[in-house]
Amino acid sequence: MDVKGTWSSLYWLFCQFELITCSYLMEPWEKVLFYSFNLAMAGLLLYTAYVCMAFHLSSAFQLLGSFLGNQRENALAVVK
Repeated sequence: MDVKGTWSSLYWLFCQFELITCSYLMEPWEKVLFYSFNLAMAGLLLYTAYVCMAFHLSSAFQLLGSFLGNQRENALAVVK
């Protein structure tokens, strides 16, 4: 694996990020605030998505299980 190529591509992506957000025009203290705010929001978004996805998947599987379980019970009741 080419580490130098990886670092240069990451640096290029960071430069693109700075160009898109115009953060290259900011003063250093503004950059610190801007980047820390963005990282905090990204972290909260990932945490919330993780927690909510686990809750929703659990609820969906319980609902699916109850539908499948009720169908079997109903089918057995009809046979009896």
